[in-house]
Amino acid sequence: MAAEMASGVLHRLAAFTTTPGGGNPAGVWIGDTLPDPATMQRIAAEVGYSETAFVAPAAGLERTVRYFSPQAEVSFCGHATIAAGVALGRSGGNGTYRLATAIGTVPVAVRLQGNHVSASLTSVQPRHTLPPQELVGEALAALGWRFEELDPAIPPALAYAGAWHLVLAAATGDRLQALDYDFERLKTLMLAHQLTTLQLVWRESPLLFHARNPFPVGGVVEDPATGSAAAALGGYLRTAGLIPAPATLRIRQGDAMGRPSLIVVEVPAEGGIIVTGEAVWLDGTNG
Repeated sequence: MAAEMASGVLHRLAAFTTTPGGGNPAGVWIGDTLPDPATMQRIAAEVGYSETAFVAPAAGLERTVRYFSPQAEVSFCGHATIAAGVALGRSGGNGTYRLATAIGTVPVAVRLQGNHVSASLTSVQPRHTLPPQELVGEALAALGWRFEELDPAIPPALAYAGAWHLVLAAATGDRLQALDYDFERLKTLMLAHQLTTLQLVWRESPLLFHARNPFPVGGVVEDPATGSAAAALGGYLRTAGLIPAPATLRIRQGDAMGRPSLIVVEVPAEGGIIVTGEAVWLDGTNG
C-alpha cells in the first residue's frame, strides 16, 4: 500500500520480477515537488532498500528523478527506474516518460497488459575503458578470487551507462556462486575509484548471463537486480566486439539470494542500451 510521506506518496515495489518474492525492492516517492536532499536521504534510509527514486511532478510525461541509497545519493539506478516506470504507468497509463536525471534524460516506455506492467529504459550512451591492473588485482583480492578464475574471453572492464561498474567475468558458474568478500576492503576500493557496483558475471551461453553485484558503497552486501550494470555490460560487450549487435541478452540475477530476477537487455547496433523488466507492488496490490 502506498504511504503518505513528506508531502508525497511512497510506493514499495520489486523490479525485474513478476512475484513479490523475487526481484530487487525499490522505493518510489512521487510528489509535486522534490523534497530537500536531507529529507530524501532520510526517507531512503527509513525505507532501507538499496535505492529509492524520488519523482516530481506528480503528473505528466516529463519528470525529474533523483536516486538515494540508504547512505548516499547516486547518479542513476536502473532497477529503481524500472520500478518508477511501472508506478507511473499504473497511474498515468501507457506512454514514454522522459525522466530528467543527474546523468541526462532517460526515456522509459511503459506498457500495461492486464495486471502486468513492464517498463523499458533507454540508457545514456554507454562507454567502457580498460581498468588499471592494480584495481583488478585489489578487487580480486577483496573478493578472494584468483586471476586465473576469470574468463579470458571477457576481459575486465570499467563500463558505464549512467554509473560506473567494474566488470569481472568468472570462467565458471561455481566461481560466481561462491561469493564471500571483504565488505570494508571492497567498499574502500570502490569509493576510491568511484564505482557503483561490481558487475560479476558468468556467461552460460552466448546471450545468457548470470550476474551478482556487490554494492557495499550503498551499504548493501549484494543487489538482486542491477539495471544500470546490465546496461553497462551490454554496452561493453557491443563496443568491444564480444557479441554481435543488434542482440538481446538475458541476465539472471538474485538466484543465490533467493530473489530471482530477470533482466532483458536489448543491444542495438548503436545508441543507448534498452533494459526491460516488470515490477510488482510488495504489498500484493496493483498500486
